[in-house]
Amino acid sequence: MATALTSNLTTYDGRGNAVRATETSALFVLISVIATIGVIGYMLFLLNPANRGDLLPYGLVITAESILVFQALLSMWTILSSGYEPRTFAYHEAKRMLMPRHADGDDTLHIDGRPVLVDVFITVYGEDLATVQRTITAAVALRGAHRTWVLDDGRSDEVKDAAERLGAWYIRRLSGNGAKAGNVNHALSIAKGDLFAIFDADFVPDPDFLIETVPFFADDAVAFVQTPQAYGNLHTIVARGAAYMQTVFYRFVQRGRNRFNAAFCVGTNVIFRRAAIDEIGGIHTDSKSEDVWTALTLHERGWRSVYVSDVLAVGDAPETIEGYSKQQLRWATGGFEILLTHNPLSPRRRLTGDQRIQYLVTATFYLTGICPLLLLLVPPLEIYFDLRPMNLTISAGTWVMYYLGFYAMQIILAWFVMGAFRWETLTLATVSFPIYTKALWNVLTGKDVGWHVTGSGSTRSPFNFIVPQVLFFVFLLLTSVVAVLRDIENGAPSIATAWNVTNTAILALFIGAALREQAGRGQRAAASAVVPTPPAEFRTIVARPAPRERVLEPGGVR
Repeated sequence: MATALTSNLTTYDGRGNAVRATETSALFVLISVIATIGVIGYMLFLLNPANRGDLLPYGLVITAESILVFQALLSMWTILSSGYEPRTFAYHEAKRMLMPRHADGDDTLHIDGRPVLVDVFITVYGEDLATVQRTITAAVALRGAHRTWVLDDGRSDEVKDAAERLGAWYIRRLSGNGAKAGNVNHALSIAKGDLFAIFDADFVPDPDFLIETVPFFADDAVAFVQTPQAYGNLHTIVARGAAYMQTVFYRFVQRGRNRFNAAFCVGTNVIFRRAAIDEIGGIHTDSKSEDVWTALTLHERGWRSVYVSDVLAVGDAPETIEGYSKQQLRWATGGFEILLTHNPLSPRRRLTGDQRIQYLVTATFYLTGICPLLLLLVPPLEIYFDLRPMNLTISAGTWVMYYLGFYAMQIILAWFVMGAFRWETLTLATVSFPIYTKALWNVLTGKDVGWHVTGSGSTRSPFNFIVPQVLFFVFLLLTSVVAVLRDIENGAPSIATAWNVTNTAILALFIGAALREQAGRGQRAAASAVVPTPPAEFRTIVARPAPRERVLEPGGVR
């Protein structure tokens, strides 16, 4: 008789009590409801004709805030739906029977009594060898019979040797067509598992990854199971900001999307059903955001997705401004591509109403990154031209009350999720508008942004990537001086001055981070990953792992 499997996956609250990541506290729900009320109150305040000021600054504010409020309201709606638990009775029963003969030393995975072959893909493109080896070692050691494959688009003999030595299969393809998606599709022509997991080269999987995800495939409608991206390299302002920016999304928003069958793939820490991907012709290759496009196509075909918020792999956030800029440019481009070329609200899309809304949120999300650009221009319009966004009869106290009703509650909500105020997130969110503006322009003009691995970067100066931010900093710094002198002359401080000085300080923090990165650039250059130049002779290489003492039959070779 089969015995139940145990899992090492346990998290603890501040008092040391074991909890699951799927729990949502009543206090969090209350804060979310209050934040929603604050959002609605602020928007009604802005839309009141009696409060309208001069047309230009008012237009900038109402445009930016409308986008932010739209996203905030739909995010709140999704977050309040996050109590949905995807682990049903069928899941737990499938997990109980996952390895029916593991007591006898056979760890072959079974679904509905049938053995399943699982392939684990590690996508590599010039990452540091030590990083790749760490991931290979963890992937090979996953519980449950499987085959680990290293898909090396960097064409490194060192990676090939490491894969063979550590017990993984190795694939090097003819060309880099289709980037990461093409790499995976090529591997699928060789590996024939029923399920396949994907890990980026810097994401180290938990030993229980397969144990926790494979049972979901007892439901024949499930196409993929996605787990969060969590990061362990929070050593720089950029890395911390990039990681914290995603916390609410992975802890609550993706969970809420489960309820609407709209959780989407994020490209790593995910496991797919081979039959589902075969049905849609493979991983989507016509976008640099192949993950969300693949999920969208699967949902349009009626397949189901599952998201579990338990951390089952830990990777590296972009540590440099260059790495962060390239990551965000790629992600934002994918979102804008959906918005402008595959509008989810179109009647031609075979999506449910809930899915349409969720994908609309995804497609428009990066517009929120352009909003700071509009808001940065509002204080200078008042300082230089005496143009105000709100009616002069509105007192500063009234404006602040409604303003804080929106923004302060968002900060409190983020603080509740992350345990502290993360100024790094505020800084990156404010200064990233050139990235998102460029992404939107690239999609409008059809420009190809190219493929860049998150975390890999050249030794170029960070200032090569932040010229707009530097110019805005100089402009706002001079404007702050003018504003302070104006307030001294008027004998009273103004909101415009406070607003402009705050924006200047935020940009100053970012410039300071760039200066620190520039100072340490020489040390990083020696250890940074460099994508190898492809050899003159192109050929496909498939290498078996070195012989090992134990071969797993019939589930596969680990």
